Amino acid sequence: MFTISEKIRQAAEKAEISAKDTFAEIDDILAYNTEKVLYAFAKNKVSEACFKGSTGYGYDDLGRDVLDAVYADIFKAEDALVRHNFVSGTHALTVALFGLLRTGDTLLCITGSPYDTLEEVIGIRGEKGNGSLSDFGVKYDKVDLKEDGSFDKEKILEKLSGAKVVYIQRSRGYSLRPAITISQMEEIIKACKEKNPDVIVMVDNCYGEFVEKREPTEVGADICVGSLIKNAGGGIAETGGYIVGKKRYVELCAYRLTCVGMGKEVGCTLNQSRGMFMGIFLAPQTTASAVKTATFASELFSSFGFEALPGKDETRSDIVTVIKLGNEERLTAFCEGIQSGAPVDAFVTPVAWDMPGYESKVIMAAGAFTGGASIELSADAPIREPFAVYMQGGLTYHSGKIGVMLAAERMSQKGHL
Repeated sequence: MFTISEKIRQAAEKAEISAKDTFAEIDDILAYNTEKVLYAFAKNKVSEACFKGSTGYGYDDLGRDVLDAVYADIFKAEDALVRHNFVSGTHALTVALFGLLRTGDTLLCITGSPYDTLEEVIGIRGEKGNGSLSDFGVKYDKVDLKEDGSFDKEKILEKLSGAKVVYIQRSRGYSLRPAITISQMEEIIKACKEKNPDVIVMVDNCYGEFVEKREPTEVGADICVGSLIKNAGGGIAETGGYIVGKKRYVELCAYRLTCVGMGKEVGCTLNQSRGMFMGIFLAPQTTASAVKTATFASELFSSFGFEALPGKDETRSDIVTVIKLGNEERLTAFCEGIQSGAPVDAFVTPVAWDMPGYESKVIMAAGAFTGGASIELSADAPIREPFAVYMQGGLTYHSGKIGVMLAAERMSQKGHL
């Protein structure tokens, strides 16, 4: 068994008791989303034949088409594009942006600067001539959130008239602002559509699927994008991503992924279909485990005097908990502890390095069955002020809980707790 001091075990027990009511709310959301997913499977007649992979061009792939229909129903959207060909959430977002935007169009980000890995895609950072949106004549503008994390509605509406795509990042990324709730999205999307009915609202839904009962496409978003090695893959999908939304916009994205005129009609599934079906089926349960793990971590480290966001009484809209640790030594110790509680590569010591697509060095603890899967317990952080760690995942609550306790134990052993 793991060596965990009585001090940490007692603190963990108190944190769990404190989070009891929040856990009950999480279970209520889980029950609702499980029924929603199960109904989509039954409605679309998922059968064993859907799990057979195709090769070559992938014409008439039953599983691919049924999986798209299942996703469309779950997200209450007109159409979906679910493919193992998406190598990451950033790739899926890039395909959507290039599918929707043309030379002279303006992309308006209304949740401030986008996630680090999209900066070079847009052309905010990186060399000219690399093939960014900026290189193709797409303009970029942004509106920062207010200090309380809410939308700056007045400034958004001022800039809206010239925008082709309004971009909302649901999760916090490497920032301290809260995740955007579905209710907040509903209000701002309605205001945007009233001001400019032709604007396309696109949501980066990474880390947010099944955290609430509704998804962005249920409250007016035209396009919603996510990764299958986060919530929607349920810890089962080995790779991939999804784009759901209005049929015409999904078609444009499919043309970008494959080629104009073929779109969704081609693309073999190899042997990935079964995992993607199982992943979305298990996604509500796996996401609930991750949210419970995140809530527990917030309670535990708050009890040790660290600021943890969000608190148990705040509305969650993603699976991320941020803990402000104050210096690199504490941050490193935390990540070492998380790694030591992983089912895979627990013996590895994480170190900060220059990860592709990131401006700062990043330390990442992730001992996962699927490489980089942040629905599995992981913790990562840019090595910069305020030295906040971003923790997410946990395929099961109890394994996630142990990982968080080991992070606290490692910090205690090094004199940081």
